[in-house]
Amino acid sequence: MSPDTRTAVGQLLRAIGEGDPDRIASLYAEQVDWKLDWPAEEHGRPATPWIRHRSTRADVAEHFRELAAHHVVEEADTRIENILVDGAHAVVLGEIRQTARTTGRAYRARFALHLTLHDGLVTRHHVYEDSLAVAQAFEEEKALGEHKA
Repeated sequence: MSPDTRTAVGQLLRAIGEGDPDRIASLYAEQVDWKLDWPAEEHGRPATPWIRHRSTRADVAEHFRELAAHHVVEEADTRIENILVDGAHAVVLGEIRQTARTTGRAYRARFALHLTLHDGLVTRHHVYEDSLAVAQAFEEEKALGEHKA
């Protein structure tokens, strides 16, 4: 018997908190509908390579590897405010707190994560977050000055 949606989401959030990309990926289906709500021109930029759509379990593991490589892991924190469940769907609401490794800038970004599960595995992972806060944390000083003009 597969775990119910709330239990499976709890397992996923614990795994993400523990930070093992392969363990996290094992909770996803082989094929996954993974989307990040960022402007398309921002996908795959050198400063934020983890920001792009994914489609496989292996892609999920790579996402979490890239995310860890570009952040100060010891300073990361996620605050979960609410988990809403409706059948196979769950929406996780909260705030991430990270520090960009390349610039040393800390940021906070509110998020909503829409998950869909089938047989206890995540088949949909759609993230809606404050992409401006993330992008600004990774901008070089020159680029920041140009935006102020």
